Amino acid sequence: MSIKKRLIISNIGMIVIPILGFLIVEIILAYLLFVVFNGNPQGKDLSLFIQFRFIAMVLILIITNGLLTYYVSKSILVPIKKLSIAAKKIREGELEYSVKSNKKDELGELSNTFESMRIKLKEAKAEQILYEQNRQELIASISHDLKTPLTSIKGYVNGIQDGVANTPDKLKRYLDTIYKTANDMDGLIDELFLYSKLDLKRLPFHFEKVDLYPFFADFVDELVFNMESEHGTAALIANKEESFIVEADREKLKRVVVNIIQNSLKYMKKDHKEIQVYLFSKPNEVVVEIKDNGIGISKEDIPFIFNSFYRTDTSRNSSTGGSGLGLSIVKKIIEEHGGTIWAESELGKGTSIYFKLKKVI
Repeated sequence: MSIKKRLIISNIGMIVIPILGFLIVEIILAYLLFVVFNGNPQGKDLSLFIQFRFIAMVLILIITNGLLTYYVSKSILVPIKKLSIAAKKIREGELEYSVKSNKKDELGELSNTFESMRIKLKEAKAEQILYEQNRQELIASISHDLKTPLTSIKGYVNGIQDGVANTPDKLKRYLDTIYKTANDMDGLIDELFLYSKLDLKRLPFHFEKVDLYPFFADFVDELVFNMESEHGTAALIANKEESFIVEADREKLKRVVVNIIQNSLKYMKKDHKEIQVYLFSKPNEVVVEIKDNGIGISKEDIPFIFNSFYRTDTSRNSSTGGSGLGLSIVKKIIEEHGGTIWAESELGKGTSIYFKLKKVI
């Protein structure tokens, strides 16, 4: 029952109950005084009756108003007190105090709204703790991935300064190694810069209609050419008659595909490398599968491969190089497109990276 209805009924009760009480008390008093005890309706007995009736009327008014006020105020003040306690606890950072209510009145709705706020604050606090942990891990990973090549560069520079590179060929090897290591560092910094802009949502996206069939046909043709030297093959598998038009940022989408392909080739330790791209046209979306015949990823690691700097002993280790941010960047770009990305893999047989984008109808 709503508070408004409760107050109306209480006010009606404060009028009706005393009136009924007066009538009942007057009848009972009159019966006892004038019938049971044979009182005289005149004189002292009548005066005594009026006095008793007045006292009864006052008592009925006090009791009725007191009880109704108590119960109505209790139904309002108790939830308010509970909300006040919860607010103080939340102010002090304690988010475990529940104020969930089964009542259907305004205060019950307010309590449940407050409870929803508490739960969201609790979730936000948990996300903040997780974000802080991820930030600390990110800083540690960045420090490690930058320190390793810096140590290598310093070592080769010291070798040159100490005269270890005492021949032109040896000096050239040292300088080539320094240049390659510095170039890798530059690539890592570029990846970090892109990742941070995506994370802060400060990277502009320019969406347009993109037909994924010619987009991937051109990409696969170039990939075939690049893989010929390593005796690898690449193929695009799709039905030309179907529609594969999506709304996407062409350059960002290219970055997604490049990162996935580079990641596949990096961990494809086989003499014959294969990359297959599948396009599936659904009623409202297009699904892309990029499949390789690499070493695969264990089931335990699959849920984490899109995390920044995540490495495993089998499929992602520091010896292969790279920033460790490639698939994290891929996930963020796909999510900015309103799509989703996931992976399926089997050790020794290869990995498939899937992502889907909304189709333009």
